[in-house]
Amino acid sequence: MARQFSLAAQLPPVSLLAAAADAAGRTSSYRSLKNALKAYIVAEVNQGNAATVQFSILQAKDVSGTGSKAITAVPTWLVNDTSVSDALIAQVAAASFTTDATLKDKLVVFEITPEACMDVANGFRSIAISTGASNAANVTRAELLVLGSYQAATPPSTYSN
Repeated sequence: MARQFSLAAQLPPVSLLAAAADAAGRTSSYRSLKNALKAYIVAEVNQGNAATVQFSILQAKDVSGTGSKAITAVPTWLVNDTSVSDALIAQVAAASFTTDATLKDKLVVFEITPEACMDVANGFRSIAISTGASNAANVTRAELLVLGSYQAATPPSTYSN
């Protein structure tokens, strides 16, 4: 019997930040969560320099970033060394997370429930991730996984309001 789950149909990944050196920090494009029950941002860092990396989640009124501001605290998990573990360790709920300075490949996962952490009453339905200034030897990337409010062969686009 086949399993009744399809990543592509039920939790489609969307690229937020392509892998790149992150000396000055950067902000991803904004993606709409208007049809999302939940979303997960999976941030990765290949830490080639002993400088911390901060990941912050931002919300806006639309995909152009109108009125951008921080979200409220969300469940957050960390894999502090992906070469030896895949165990996600719960962290203190927060709107941002800063890695330690160890030279490891790391994963940080943020769980977003829009009505719990975003100002949806005032029209904030789009989300992005930003990284803080670090070091050019630290390479970061991030993906957004969206659990939609309904299934469809072609899920609604996160690129439009």
